[in-house]
Amino acid sequence: MSIETTPSSAPDPEWERLVAGYQNSPDKTPAAPLPAAVDLMGDTPLTPAWTKTRSGWKNRAALGRINTTRGFRKWLRRQGTEHGHAAQIYRGAARVTVWVRGVEGVEVAKAKHEARRAHKEYRQAQWANGKRLMPGSVKDKLAREMDKAAEDSERAMNKYRKARKDARTLQSLRAAAAITPLAAIESAGLYVGGGPGGIIAAGLTLTGLALIGRRTTTGELWSDRDAKIGDGDRMTETMLNRVYRDAKVIGSDDVLKLTTPCTLTADGKAWQVVFQLPSGIPAKKALGSREGIANGFGVSVQQVHQTRGDREDTIHLRVSLKLPFSSKPTRGPLLEAERANLWKPIRMGVNLRGEEVVTSWVERSGLFGGEPGSGKSAAANDLLLAAALDPTVRMYLADGKAGADITPFEPIATMYDTDGDPEKLLEILQHMWDVEIKERRALAKEHGSRKLTEAMAVVDPRVCLAVLLVDEWSSYGAAADQRTRQEMERLLRLIVQQGRALGIITLAATQKPDSDSVPTGIRDILSIRWAMRCLTPQASDTILGQGYAAAGHNAQDILKSQRGVGIYMDGEGAEPELVRGDYYDDEEVAVILERAYRLRQEAGTLPLGPLDRLRAADTDGSILADLLDLYDAGVEMLPASRVLEGLAEAGHTVTADRLAALVPRTDDEKRRQDIDGSRVSVYPLTAVRRAVLDRYGITA
Repeated sequence: MSIETTPSSAPDPEWERLVAGYQNSPDKTPAAPLPAAVDLMGDTPLTPAWTKTRSGWKNRAALGRINTTRGFRKWLRRQGTEHGHAAQIYRGAARVTVWVRGVEGVEVAKAKHEARRAHKEYRQAQWANGKRLMPGSVKDKLAREMDKAAEDSERAMNKYRKARKDARTLQSLRAAAAITPLAAIESAGLYVGGGPGGIIAAGLTLTGLALIGRRTTTGELWSDRDAKIGDGDRMTETMLNRVYRDAKVIGSDDVLKLTTPCTLTADGKAWQVVFQLPSGIPAKKALGSREGIANGFGVSVQQVHQTRGDREDTIHLRVSLKLPFSSKPTRGPLLEAERANLWKPIRMGVNLRGEEVVTSWVERSGLFGGEPGSGKSAAANDLLLAAALDPTVRMYLADGKAGADITPFEPIATMYDTDGDPEKLLEILQHMWDVEIKERRALAKEHGSRKLTEAMAVVDPRVCLAVLLVDEWSSYGAAADQRTRQEMERLLRLIVQQGRALGIITLAATQKPDSDSVPTGIRDILSIRWAMRCLTPQASDTILGQGYAAAGHNAQDILKSQRGVGIYMDGEGAEPELVRGDYYDDEEVAVILERAYRLRQEAGTLPLGPLDRLRAADTDGSILADLLDLYDAGVEMLPASRVLEGLAEAGHTVTADRLAALVPRTDDEKRRQDIDGSRVSVYPLTAVRRAVLDRYGITA
């Protein structure tokens, strides 16, 4: 057997690796730079940068003034309780007195009791020894007992005197220890500041006594257990834990882990913090306990806003100092915009933090719902007005409640219905399915794509977006027969499903969000949701989706004073948030739509009106269009001679017989009428309009 060995002169790689860290020779390699200190809170400074700005100081000063007033009122209320300063000073003085007396009083009382007992025993022994008729031996025994009792009594009395002397000495020392600082402070105050100095010194003395007596007889303190944001107190970690314990979100022994400190927002209008829940507690438990949490903070439910973080155990909390969105809305940005581009994200309003909420509506659809007067129509206007300022967008509008919300849009709408007529809505939907969808599908195929995009619109003016608004579907359904209702529902579902990729944006709005208002099959494919104030949590869930009300997103909590405010969900996976839509009054809407009409006129994208469609139909249609132009406002009939002259001036050679064939009249309409003192044949405006409707299906 042979053993292989490594020559001593040959290097051993394994050995060199093991001893490499123990060599004493200087290292020739440059030292690597030390790693930077890890910032556990990321780039977020402990003191927000905005606090050092001018606006930050201004906001904090304003908040300080408010909290000073609230704090003074709270201090006044406190004085009538056992936590008042007078009660604290009294308890402090009583505790100082007890401390001065000390526990020696017990020893003195004990020695005094022992002295009294010994003296009583001595007196009893002395009385027994004073009896005359007794044997000598008994007499001697009683005398010895009397002498012993006398010695015990003297000893107990000496012990009592010593205990009393020691107690007086210690009490004098403690009294000196208690009084000397007070006397020194008072003397120094009087010496340095005279009368004012004495008053300040007395205040310091009372403050010291109040600190000693700050605990009640049961050991309670005036602390954050009583603090509430609604009373002007600042948010602290202690307050946060107390509130979530009282709301039964966490257990009595659980503690919240703060990810960020409790700080004021940049505008000074709210407290905010991010924290993690204890293990095993889901975020939805905190989101569903808004009432209890609001009670703990001393604010209304509307002032508490919680959102789920990136993790299930993380909560972003914001507590507003005032009711949010209770002030007058600011001027809408579309008033200053010359034009808009609906291919780009548009602003829908502002959230609680005052940030703009922008949404891209390309390949999207939406459902806006809420009770009457909640601001639903104003919210829908944010999209419609932006679409109006984009001259390439085609608009199809239908209002089932026959209101005046979309009336101002009529001059620029491709098709519209403001009468709540199911047949008109069916006509609009049929046109979109037969014409719009067909043309757009052909355009996408021509560009070799499955959908229409902004890049195509840049090079091909035929590529554009279209907006379809159906307001109050339930009204249309109630007024239509079953066949018409089923056909409308079928077409609307097809338009939403297939029009999404073809540049058609569908928006449904309803006052009563249920399966009758917007069919379930259609509602489920509308991606963007905006729930205005609702009467029940179920109505809120109908708009946002099942379970959102229980998770803290309940539109029933929105107050009536918060018009135009709703829970907004953009459909991109983000947590719903409270948003107030931009508001435009009737005059502002008129200004914007006037600009929109001018833009479309310049771009040549104005929709064809009834007269334009008549002229485009045929020669007879052109004659009828020019005939309608002859009737000035308020004129209900024209003499036949004036009609023929007007048509001749417009370039039409029309005989009386041909005119009579174009505009059939009833027997009553053929009767001559007195005009300027002569009885002449006339053509009523109603007869002309009836002829246009019967022949071309156009309402003039």
